[in-house]
Amino acid sequence: MHDNYDHDLLMELVEQHQYRRLREELSQMNEVDVAEFLDELDVEQEILVFRLLPKDMAAEVFTYLENAEDQEKLIGALSDKELREVLDELYLDDTVDLIEDMPANVVSRILRNTDASTRSQINQLLNYPKDSAGSIMTTEFVDLHPNATVQESFARIRRVGLDKETVYTCYVTQNRVLLGVVTVRRMLLSAYETRIGDIMETNVLSVNTHDDKEDVAQLFSKYDLSAIPVVDGENRLVGIITFDDAMDVIEEETTEDFEKMAAILPSDKPYLKTGVFETWRSRVPWLLLLMLSATFTGIIITKFESALTACVVLSSFIPMLSGTGGNSGSQSSVAVIRALSLDEIDFSDLIAVVWKEIRVAVLCGICLACANFVKMMLVDRLLMNNPAVTPMVALVVCLTLVFTVLCAKIVGCTLPMVAEKIGIDPAVMAAPFITTIVDALSLLIYFAIATQVLGI
Repeated sequence: MHDNYDHDLLMELVEQHQYRRLREELSQMNEVDVAEFLDELDVEQEILVFRLLPKDMAAEVFTYLENAEDQEKLIGALSDKELREVLDELYLDDTVDLIEDMPANVVSRILRNTDASTRSQINQLLNYPKDSAGSIMTTEFVDLHPNATVQESFARIRRVGLDKETVYTCYVTQNRVLLGVVTVRRMLLSAYETRIGDIMETNVLSVNTHDDKEDVAQLFSKYDLSAIPVVDGENRLVGIITFDDAMDVIEEETTEDFEKMAAILPSDKPYLKTGVFETWRSRVPWLLLLMLSATFTGIIITKFESALTACVVLSSFIPMLSGTGGNSGSQSSVAVIRALSLDEIDFSDLIAVVWKEIRVAVLCGICLACANFVKMMLVDRLLMNNPAVTPMVALVVCLTLVFTVLCAKIVGCTLPMVAEKIGIDPAVMAAPFITTIVDALSLLIYFAIATQVLGI
């Protein structure tokens, strides 16, 4: 909860039906805070308070509401006239986002309340693939002609700019083909009679309508952009993507990656709004898969039962070895997945990545082994008075640690890169699969070293 508005006062005004005072308070607040406040109210109160908002503010607040359910309830409660007013104030890309999340009956009502040209633009935007640049662009930009003067262009900006998402950067087009961009700052610093074609920047970074929206979002941080033009196959300007939409994409993709890395099927609903059965359905397939894969470790332990019987103390170190291996693998995979998503590395860097992780693993493994040897000799043998923990047993555990960390780091960095190469999302290859593979490997290494060193 933000502290930059008086939450208790607003609640009091709602409960006491002091709507005039409430309207005054709300109109002075930031739209994000108003949306946050509305999310806390029950449906009847939410609709009532929403109707108090000034028209332009209502549209802005509408886009910031936490989830599609709230928006759907509001649409259901608004009259056609009220709905039309909200939709008129919304930017086109926000209307498209809204439609994508709504059931069919709500969609038809939204489309019924928009004018014909908006409707055709919405339908055009909705036809782009879900993960493409076209699906997140807006068609509300200022386009200028290269032969127009600065004075004529300012007159055009004043005439059409009010409904555009950004006026700071204007796009220079001829027969809809993108020729360049010009900023309002550059125009302000030029003489009125200057032609736009003489001051425009022709080295324009643009994206295609079918480019992946995640790749497009990365360009914003790479080149520090506020908007990027979207062109079709013939370099005709069809829309722009603004910074706020790019940030939404990055947030969405990051959330999805984290969920996959934690072995949860991605969900687009807020945590508390997701039902228990829905949450169960997203988690249980992975848990079943991991439980089945964990049977491998059971099979390995059964196979080496005679070795464990001969030296019972070995079994007490199994959890520590598999845990350390799993953590080592996860560290590498998280670093590699992040580097892959930021395009810092690709499959051709596999050898360089593996070589780096091998060197890191050797350093980590030796450090952990030394610390563990001291711990086993001091704590397990002396303090806990366990004579079974001999220097040879400690040597077996420490050697296993070194090789387990080495294997885990190699598996952790290789799997995501191979996954991306064959077209699987690398985040899926993260923690759960790596932990399972490393658990089995660590046991095989442990018993192989124990058999050799202790002769069991």
